[in-house]
Formats: sequence, structure tokens, C-alpha cells
Amino acid sequence: MDQLFANLKIKVNDSLFLIDPTSSNLGKNIVAHSINLIDKIGFEKFTFRKLGEAIESPEASIYRYFKSKNQLLSYLVSWYWGWMEYQLVFATANIQSPEICLQKAIELITAKSNKKEMVDGIEVNKLVNIIISESSKSYLTKEVDQANKEGAYLNYKQFVARMASIVLDINPAYKFPNMLISTIIEGAHLQFFFAEHLPRLTNKQKSPSYISQFYTSLALQSINNKS
Repeated sequence: MDQLFANLKIKVNDSLFLIDPTSSNLGKNIVAHSINLIDKIGFEKFTFRKLGEAIESPEASIYRYFKSKNQLLSYLVSWYWGWMEYQLVFATANIQSPEICLQKAIELITAKSNKKEMVDGIEVNKLVNIIISESSKSYLTKEVDQANKEGAYLNYKQFVARMASIVLDINPAYKFPNMLISTIIEGAHLQFFFAEHLPRLTNKQKSPSYISQFYTSLALQSINNKS
């Protein structure tokens, strides 16, 4: 299984790079080391100059692949959601109950591990840290509408749509499937962040699955609400 995931290729929209970083060893190093560096120092302090020093390559060589650090972040976020959709399809295959499918999907969203996991040269556990603390910066920008037209958020939207279809399998009359799913995703990320940095804004518990339990209960109550 680990070998299957290690050789997996995730599709990222062409608008999120100048040269496909998977096409060369330099490009792969740029992506891999950017994850390490952003995870270590944060996106605000991250620069292509620091990345160039980390990979021992001129800063200009990085600009051949990505026009800005914001585009690089969007690439990482898009890759993550492509990977998540693959896992979602895999986790829910051959499950007949949509309620169990939804539970599995929420468990996937709220999974977080310090165990090193490599997929297509990307250290996923470190990327998850970036998604939790930095991913909103890829779309909370003045350029969001143009980026959206260019397909920058396609993988995220596809993941939400796939989960929303599970919601509608449970209750075809439910009016807010996409709203519910995006709320769960963004809320779960915030709860992880709050638990680590602002604990009085959450209710951290000993069980590592407490966030999953909360959002599963919240989702099913909302979906099945007859009012």
C-alpha cells in the first residue's frame, strides 16, 4: 500500500506553475524543500531566497517554476486536495451506507499524524501542517477571482463536490451540502490550530478523534433535521 501511494501522481492545474515541478529533479526539490521550510518557519517568513539557499540553487531557478511564493502555496494546496480526493475514493469504495461514507470522509479530513508519509516525493504529514495553518492564504486574496477563473481551486472544489454528493445520498432534499462540507473542512482546520495555539477557543480532549466525532455528529444532525 505504501508503495502504491509513493508512486501516485496527483494532477495539479497548469495555471499553478510555469514549469511542471514534477518534470525535473530540481522542480521536485523545490516542492519538497518548500514544504520543509514553510512548515519550519511559516509562510510569512518563507522566501525564494531562503528556499534557494536550502536547495543550493540560485533564486532565479525557482522563479522558472513558480512566479511567486503565493503560486507555490496554491500548488501545494491543490496537490493536497487532489491527494485527499484519491484517498476519499479509496476509503469509501464498496461501502453501501452513505452515513458510513460520510463518517469515513470526515475522519479523513480530521486525520493528523506525525508519522512520516511520502507520496510522489511529498512529505504529507508536514504538508498537512501547512494546510491547517496556511491554506486559507491561497484564496483569501484580492486575486482570488482571477485565480478561480484559471482553475486554481479546482481540486478543492472537486473534493467538496464529492463529499456533498455523499450528503445528498443521505438526504436528497438537504439544501446546503456544499456549505456544510466547506464549513466542516475549514472548521476542522481551525480546531486543530486552536487546540495547539488558542486552546480556550476549543474543547480539546484526550481522544485524538474528538474533532471527527464533533463534526460527524454536527453533520448528521443537520442533514437529518426535518424542520
